[in-house]
Amino acid sequence: MEKEEIKTQIAVLGGGPAGYIAAIRARQLGAKVILVEREKLGGVCMNAGCIPTKALLESAKMTQHIKKAREFGIEASLDTIDWGTAVERKNRIVKNLNIGLESLLQKNGISVLKGKGIVTALHEIQVETKEGNIQVTCEKMILASGSRPFIPEIPGIHLKGVITSTEALNLSQIPESMAILGAGVIGVEFATCFAALGTKVTLLEKQKEFLPETGEEAPKEILKHLKRLGIGFRFQSQIIKIEKGDQGLSITYDTGEKKEQLSCEVILVAAGRRLNLEDFTQLSLKTKNHAVCVDEFMQTSEKDVYAAGDITGGPLLAHFAYAQGRVAAENALGKKSTLDPMTVSSCIYTIPEFARVGLTEEEALAKGVPIKKGYFSFRQNGRALTLGKREGYVKILLNEKEEVIGGEILGTDASEMITEISMAVAAKIKAEFLADMIYPHPTLNEAVWEAYRDAIGSSIHKG
Repeated sequence: MEKEEIKTQIAVLGGGPAGYIAAIRARQLGAKVILVEREKLGGVCMNAGCIPTKALLESAKMTQHIKKAREFGIEASLDTIDWGTAVERKNRIVKNLNIGLESLLQKNGISVLKGKGIVTALHEIQVETKEGNIQVTCEKMILASGSRPFIPEIPGIHLKGVITSTEALNLSQIPESMAILGAGVIGVEFATCFAALGTKVTLLEKQKEFLPETGEEAPKEILKHLKRLGIGFRFQSQIIKIEKGDQGLSITYDTGEKKEQLSCEVILVAAGRRLNLEDFTQLSLKTKNHAVCVDEFMQTSEKDVYAAGDITGGPLLAHFAYAQGRVAAENALGKKSTLDPMTVSSCIYTIPEFARVGLTEEEALAKGVPIKKGYFSFRQNGRALTLGKREGYVKILLNEKEEVIGGEILGTDASEMITEISMAVAAKIKAEFLADMIYPHPTLNEAVWEAYRDAIGSSIHKG
């Protein structure tokens, strides 16, 4: 069988958030585009990350609503949890989004090749499909091959019952007990979900603290709420080995003072992600810390090759990948475009949620930036009280010009509110302007308004 050859202006390797956004944007700019994806369109985010985890987390959060029903005058009891139905709902949501994305790419006139893409030369990708090999020749290439779970070398790590985040989404039943190796964002989100569903969860973290990127205050508050869900923690715990045990599995770990054991039914490995760099080694691109180096235009060390998403080593966030994909496509087609990483927010879907953007208080002080701080508790917010969600706070940071340079929210729907602060950081808006805005009442967003006012010494409702 002869090898089929296709020529295109832009070839995109990877159909996750960075890849499909790059493909659509390039097509909008008039380019002929081919998108290569070896698995399902939408990448980890749509199929085994952001979307399915949040779908299951909503089921978990529903149990918390039911437990608090009496407080609202409703008599209800949580008799059973139909895990199978929750998983089916999650799968249905993912399937609908998959179908929608395929339709979107088709509508935009983007050719999608399903198969393993290997870069064989500077302007060439060989795609191994079920029907045979296809050689794609392109003028410009955008690499967006994503990442996969990192599996540390621990004796027993491949035993039955030791799973990754991908497998955790499709467990046949809710486990009675679970140990999670790694207390990063993935670890604490899965801990939140399964603990709310009734699993006895223990998080093991080799560092003495967790979530250091969130500053000093937030981890302490998040830890407090996680413990209220019944989640156990073992900090400064180095995993030595995993064995079969009485409850299914047994973990031996070293605290630095002594060796201890923990028995559990399931072990979830949440020790970070490994970047998928194997399919374009032929290019010999410049890398740093096992990530592809890119400039502000998302251009690699090869002028006709751009990269976006996880493989660039930035925050492993789908919305950051979206932005990088857009910027890569625009620059590949001669439209100068950049993005400011300081305006990229990050969210942690615990109960309650946490979100932040810009500088933390500690980062600002380390940079020698004089700051003013605004703070407001949801305990003093009327809408939060009506929702029965009074936990948390809003913190705003200003520079000496009283421009917003950072902010964080711990509280219900924090992920929905953080964009307002992101816009303020991006536009260097002064707090005085925001403090004079008229916010609808009663809303959770009023807490953000109060924090702006507090930063300039004019909070109305702060006690």
